[in-house]
Amino acid sequence: MAKKIKPELSLTRIINMSMGFLGIQMAFGLQNGNASRILANLGADVHELSWFWLVAPVTGLIVQPIIGHMGDNTWSPLGRRKPYFLIGAVLCAVGLVLLPNAASVTQMFAANALLLAVIFLAMMDASVNIAMEPFRALVGDMLPKHQGTIGFSVQTILIGIGAVVGSYLPDCLTRLGISNVAPKGFVADNVIYSFYVGAALLLIAILYTIMTTREYSPQEFAEFENDEKEEVHSKFSDIFRDFAAIPAQMKKLGAVQFFSWFALFTMWVFTTSALATHHFGLSPEDTNSKAFNDAGDLTGKLFGMYNLWAVPFAFLLTPIAKWIGKKQTHALALLCGGLGLISMYFIKNVDHLWISMIGLGFAWASILAMPYAMLIEVIPQKKMGVYMGIFNFFIVIPQIINGLFGGPVVSNVFGKQAIDYIVVGGVCMLIGALVTMIFIKSEEESPKEIEQEIQQVHF
Repeated sequence: MAKKIKPELSLTRIINMSMGFLGIQMAFGLQNGNASRILANLGADVHELSWFWLVAPVTGLIVQPIIGHMGDNTWSPLGRRKPYFLIGAVLCAVGLVLLPNAASVTQMFAANALLLAVIFLAMMDASVNIAMEPFRALVGDMLPKHQGTIGFSVQTILIGIGAVVGSYLPDCLTRLGISNVAPKGFVADNVIYSFYVGAALLLIAILYTIMTTREYSPQEFAEFENDEKEEVHSKFSDIFRDFAAIPAQMKKLGAVQFFSWFALFTMWVFTTSALATHHFGLSPEDTNSKAFNDAGDLTGKLFGMYNLWAVPFAFLLTPIAKWIGKKQTHALALLCGGLGLISMYFIKNVDHLWISMIGLGFAWASILAMPYAMLIEVIPQKKMGVYMGIFNFFIVIPQIINGLFGGPVVSNVFGKQAIDYIVVGGVCMLIGALVTMIFIKSEEESPKEIEQEIQQVHF
């Protein structure tokens, strides 16, 4: 059978197949901006926050490679990846409704509110991973490799829009007159209602992608692979074989991801505490006052800002990458992100913290696109899902390490002044930029070596 080339997709079709990511990131933005605040409202101390946040990377570590493997071997009337979009979206919407209501659920079942919140957070994270991983694999499924950068850039733009909406929702509702203060042990109404809105929009966005996107059939994939028969029956244990055979370029990209995501996890977990103590002058134990909740609202706004800045930079990723190369583009973006995090220590006026978010927006746009654009050049089509899931190891492992040790470091080394640990995160992002320049080989530098790596993993 003659090998067929995947047709280029129009921008409209690329947007349609990525629209669900807008809803996923809306949920992610709500979680990132408010999870620490919710846990603190329910009684968590600053040194415990990173431990509770461990549920996110741990569920990702387990769920993504499994879902990727299952997606590679799923052929249903709904499609290859779309069944997992739908399942993940429904479960995540339920988690969004339950998480901020943990205290109320506690009264119904006589349970511990903080424990229930962590369980609901784990449910949300598992569901987000079920829905998120197939979207990454779908780009590799549907697009020819030369469209990879624009495919992931479109996802980044939609991610940015979704995160901006999710991050700003609590503050917007506060401005509309909904209270951002709650009795001790409860979560404010503005956060609760924001999560309701996020759940509804998540379902709408996922359903839009499902209804507007047609995935390729097994026969079409076999033609693209130049293979008479697509392998559809694969053992679960093949995940371990696939992990052992990951290409060298993927390992090097993993090192970059380690430093990048260590920094991002630091920012997500500790920004509210950092703002409360460093900028608002509160004590680390003050977690229920209006000032602390104002710091929580500000965290959401700042996270919305860096996602907002990510949108225009995502438009520029493709032309910049064509001009200076993919790895140089990514290194530049990480440099900007590291300087942005570090600058939060020196910018004392909260009205000027938007400046820090510019660099972070550039880094976030690139982190969501460039590593994946470089990755799909070295992995085979039939293993797209499982390798995207395995690549997630390099995202969740640094978060797990940070989650285990970040809280004790903030408490015992920095005297509960979380802003100092934010600076550590910035330094990690600078290291990521350096690793990118030194160790990553672009497609222009070593086409023969990359082709050899493709053959090694192409079973």
